[in-house]
Amino acid sequence: MSWFQQKVKLPPLPRGFHLITDKVVGACPEMSTINIGICQVFIQHTSASLTINENADPSVRTDFERHINIMVPENAPYYIHTYEGSDDMPAHIKASLMGASVQIPITNGKLNLGIWQGIYLCEHRNNASGRDIVITVFGR
Repeated sequence: MSWFQQKVKLPPLPRGFHLITDKVVGACPEMSTINIGICQVFIQHTSASLTINENADPSVRTDFERHINIMVPENAPYYIHTYEGSDDMPAHIKASLMGASVQIPITNGKLNLGIWQGIYLCEHRNNASGRDIVITVFGR
């Protein structure tokens, strides 16, 4: 069994849903040595998240952003934690709803995603300064 781990600093991205699959694969070339295994991607932040979804049509990412903003609006009168602006508490709620990590099977040295699947960084803040992800690959 082999284990590899890499921490990656993603550049600042605007609020929204961004494909990062290529960045994950590029950051961990050791993945190509794994025949059967798992890739876990974990985000070290509480106001951004990760998910897996449609990788072809960018309108899906736009619709995700629009819908989650309706589900978790800014400026709700009951928010107390607003120290960093109107997107502060909504970003934390959105991050908890979406999740902090994803796991993808590795088969014959490649992520075994479906044909239309990609890994999203879900940026929930208006002015984030970049995000740290930890990629852990293990298998044989």
